[in-house]
Amino acid sequence: MSDPGLVHVNGAAQTLGEGEGVQDLLARLGLEPSHVALELNGALLPRAEWDRARLAPGDRLEVVTLVGGG
Repeated sequence: MSDPGLVHVNGAAQTLGEGEGVQDLLARLGLEPSHVALELNGALLPRAEWDRARLAPGDRLEVVTLVGGG
């Protein structure tokens, strides 16, 4: 059973703020939204849904950082 105030980001527990959404969590973690892709509870989360996506206790968020190169 999950702690009611936690979500897991890349496997690490993070405290969930009340009403916190995906965009809020990215900002709090210092991640640039334009440089990441997200998977929420095993499903790709389209960028168009990020501003509406709310997190719930026990959610699992995978953040993949995009890296450019040449």
